[in-house]
Amino acid sequence: MWKRLMKGIKYWGQVFMLPIYWFSFITPRSKRIWLFGSTFGKRFADNPRYLYLYFNQYKKSEVRPIWITKDKSIVELLNKNGVEAYYHHSMKGIWYCLRGSVYIFDNYSKDISFWLSGGAIKVNLWHGSGNKKTNYDNKFDTVRHPRNRWEKFKTALRRMSDEKPYHFTLATSPMMAEIFVSAFNTNIEHIILDGYPRNDVLFHEKIKNIYSNMEQDTVNNVKEYISNGNKIILYMPTFRDSEKLFFNVMNLKEFNRYLSERNFIFFTKLHPKSKLREEFQKVEFSNIKNINADVDPYIILKYTDLLVTDYSSIYSDFLMLNRPSVLFPYDFDEYSKDTRECYFEYDDYMPEIKAYTMDQLMKYIDKVLENDDSEEGRIQLRNRIFQYYDGDSTERLFDKIKVIASNKKRHHHR
Repeated sequence: MWKRLMKGIKYWGQVFMLPIYWFSFITPRSKRIWLFGSTFGKRFADNPRYLYLYFNQYKKSEVRPIWITKDKSIVELLNKNGVEAYYHHSMKGIWYCLRGSVYIFDNYSKDISFWLSGGAIKVNLWHGSGNKKTNYDNKFDTVRHPRNRWEKFKTALRRMSDEKPYHFTLATSPMMAEIFVSAFNTNIEHIILDGYPRNDVLFHEKIKNIYSNMEQDTVNNVKEYISNGNKIILYMPTFRDSEKLFFNVMNLKEFNRYLSERNFIFFTKLHPKSKLREEFQKVEFSNIKNINADVDPYIILKYTDLLVTDYSSIYSDFLMLNRPSVLFPYDFDEYSKDTRECYFEYDDYMPEIKAYTMDQLMKYIDKVLENDDSEEGRIQLRNRIFQYYDGDSTERLFDKIKVIASNKKRHHHR
């Protein structure tokens, strides 16, 4: 009860930020200052992470990239590595939020600071080319599709701080552009067509990464297992209510025996929103290892021999490597009843072999590592989802965002 009350006070207290928001439309903004943020300001991750690193390493003569975050440990990590970052409520954080001319994020401008963003150009790199209907296409989304006047009233502030038609949104192919026009309630002129910066690191090491201690330990562990002759299997499930059935379907002792007989290491990496984080952290087996949910998965994806997932858009990005996957939708019936609609039929969209039980999972892992016969379907799907798969998206995006930023006829924020 107390928690709910505090949450309500925090939400409605945002009303007092409205004058500051209006003021932010008239503050002078520097064309050189581009701001970055991710996951509601809580993580250094995803597409903004890699675009920010690229700009810092190759474009500092043209722009000044600054990371804004709600996590002081991220500020410390980035500053220690010689790049510029500020806590969102610090004096400098507030100052640069009012001075930055471009906001680059992967959810909403609140990844940086919605209330200080009025006069900035907003570029949403988004966080996945998946199959689940999202935002305006998701009819179960009561923020964008309130069912009555009360819902419309209580979600008004949230709607104000979410995506807008004039934001520029990154889509990875003409097919995804068409979907995003609808999902983000925008028009094709506000869609940027290019690849995801996070996928560039799967092709080369041009972008020098910055790891947290936890991420460095994770990379070191993975490399050590590889040097000892192990194959790496990465399990990355989608978060949803029915994911708790995993422990009903799996006998982890038996599964670990199967893995150890074959020198397979099964890394589990949950979605940051998963409710099973604590349960997975308690799992202790020789060949089953849990990676903290907050670790950026793109630091280890290139070391992965086989991906096990279910409905996650990580599958789309793994297509870049053209390596086998086994899909594990053990809760397909529950998921189908208790989730969002999809853009495509599940079986058509994901051509890989599908396991529904642990026995099938073990059998199919062996099968695809011995004879991967899904390559043709994988490449066809990759070509539909991604127009570019060459590792040069960061370079092209810089040029495209620069054109947007210098266009004086840009649509400003009404």
